[in-house]
Amino acid sequence: MLFSRAVTRPADSAAEPGGEPGDVRRGVLRSEVLLVLGVSLGSSAVFAVLSLIGTLTAAVPLSQSRATLNRSYAPGRPTLDLALQLASIGFGVVPALLAVHLLGRSGIRAAAIGLDARQPRRDLLHGVLLAAVIGIPGLLLYLAAYALGISATVVPSGLPSVWWRIPVLVLSAAMNAVLEEVVVVGYLLTRLEQLGWRRGRALLASAALRGTYHLYQGFGAFLGNAAMGLVFGGWFRQTRRVMPLVVAHALLDVVAFVGYAALNGRVSWLP
Repeated sequence: MLFSRAVTRPADSAAEPGGEPGDVRRGVLRSEVLLVLGVSLGSSAVFAVLSLIGTLTAAVPLSQSRATLNRSYAPGRPTLDLALQLASIGFGVVPALLAVHLLGRSGIRAAAIGLDARQPRRDLLHGVLLAAVIGIPGLLLYLAAYALGISATVVPSGLPSVWWRIPVLVLSAAMNAVLEEVVVVGYLLTRLEQLGWRRGRALLASAALRGTYHLYQGFGAFLGNAAMGLVFGGWFRQTRRVMPLVVAHALLDVVAFVGYAALNGRVSWLP
């Protein structure tokens, strides 16, 4: 179901609902977007850029550096490590919940961005198809970027071999999917539309942000994730549903995290 684009009144028009002039309303939305990104993926993008700068200015080539995605927080103390992992995953979802809450306060319910369970079979099917479209080219791009020396060695799992490793990796994948797709697609594109951004510009901004907070993995990760952002953002534009994107992202990360844990050291083609 298509969601009608919000119309922002010019500054000299009548007041917005609640008595706020249009320019004041836009200023509030701009501040809100910056704050949401500042406590979530915007700050991740800044640290990713700084991490890449640190790697490029070090003596070790980029291809010989390592980017570990899921690491132990308390090596040698599995019970404490598990508690820390679950706390990190739980709090990692909070920015997405905050974004949904803020949209709701302005009259945009979660269902308006397709964050609901009204179409479970269709969302699952579309999610699987999107994962297939993104996953195989993404793996090939990573291997090519690694061979060219423009990608770090990505270690999807640095967790110890304990009973909770696989469940935590699955939960971590789900957390990443909810956080990124809700904030960078559903929330950000909706707010940029309300701010009067052209659709192409908003889509490029969303995709560029997605690529930037993956820069700590190297330039290949930026390109691959930016391309993924264009596909996912375009899908959201047409369908106004975030759930297939959450499903697709979760599947991609589960395959990457769990697949690495299963294949590491057993196959020669995996860096």
